[in-house]
Amino acid sequence: MLAHPLMEPYGRSRGPYSQSIMKFVKESVINASAEKVFAFHEAPDAFERLQPPWQTTEIVEPPASLDVGTRVLLRVKVGPFWQTILAEHVAYEPGKMFADRMLKGPFADWLHRHIVTPRGDDQCVLTDDIEYELPLGILGRTLGAGFARRNLERMFEFRHQVTREACE
Repeated sequence: MLAHPLMEPYGRSRGPYSQSIMKFVKESVINASAEKVFAFHEAPDAFERLQPPWQTTEIVEPPASLDVGTRVLLRVKVGPFWQTILAEHVAYEPGKMFADRMLKGPFADWLHRHIVTPRGDDQCVLTDDIEYELPLGILGRTLGAGFARRNLERMFEFRHQVTREACE
């Protein structure tokens, strides 16, 4: 596995508020080979295709690859405001997984692992494993946890459906 040298495994760097870390996992069985599903994520247009239509997003700098160090720059509309998001790929195991970490954006911390696990020749499990921390500490967690989880569930249900339709 290739990882950014300043990060713990899979790009995780724990701060003093790591007790506030929340977790979201979405798993789907895809009736396609792990190779095909991973190749979909490596395609130049994959990131754009995975953006939900209800979310106003401007892709300022799309990812050139999944390689460690590759950055993605977005502008996302949240209510009446635009939010800049900068993420960097921090781990990459070709054909198996890649991970990105948010450097700037609406979350105080964000680590997203994309994992493709084979289940025979023509089936795999797609897993999005996200560790995140909401801004404003306990106040953000108390007031925003439900909202964040609902948005993650909706977005990753959409992304898994797009992947399924592209690969099956």
